[in-house]
Amino acid sequence: MKSLESILKALPPTKIIDASIDFSKYLPLDLSVTNTDLVESKPETSEDFERFIFGYLADNNAKVAYGGYIEGRNLYKRSTIFKNDSVPERNIHIGLDLWAKAGTPVLAPLDGKVHSFQNNKGLGDYGPTIILEHEAETEKFYTLYGHLSLESIENLTVGTIFKKGDQIASLGNSTVNGDYAPHVHFQIIKNMEDKWGDYPGVCNTNDLNFYIENCPDPNLLLKIT
Repeated sequence: MKSLESILKALPPTKIIDASIDFSKYLPLDLSVTNTDLVESKPETSEDFERFIFGYLADNNAKVAYGGYIEGRNLYKRSTIFKNDSVPERNIHIGLDLWAKAGTPVLAPLDGKVHSFQNNKGLGDYGPTIILEHEAETEKFYTLYGHLSLESIENLTVGTIFKKGDQIASLGNSTVNGDYAPHVHFQIIKNMEDKWGDYPGVCNTNDLNFYIENCPDPNLLLKIT
């Protein structure tokens, strides 16, 4: 039996935001602890990050910044959902972020149906979130879209079918998306573990091997590079 990774690799490239933006306008973005520009600028608020990211895009004549899979980041330290006395600190990002303007359309990368959705409120959380269920060559898997607009989930129904390329949502702004610069957190998930409308997008080092296995690199599907 083929692995999900091999199935994803064999599929043609696809997009999850505004199909009119060519991949040539995508720019890799490093938000890791090793990015000296980020360390020097010391962004703390969503407004600071928005200036940093969109300044970076403007300087490079790009429209979408992407990256972050298995990336260690400091930006989660401001939220207690990632660090508190009861659990180890979570700071390794296990999805792919695509940063673009608020309101940018979010698209279904493949045919699928709505598995679940909810508004994951709170500083540093996903905000409005949609999870789609897919099947490819008899392999069932899921894709998660976090940091969406409130309108994206207002009239949504579990089981709603979307075809590849259909708009499923739009990017939210910092007032609704967990207090981040506008972006979508995109994650592939093999086993949802009975979770509903939510799934961890950041992990600690102790659990990293599990999440690497359960959440393959989203670029296997998108093929941005």
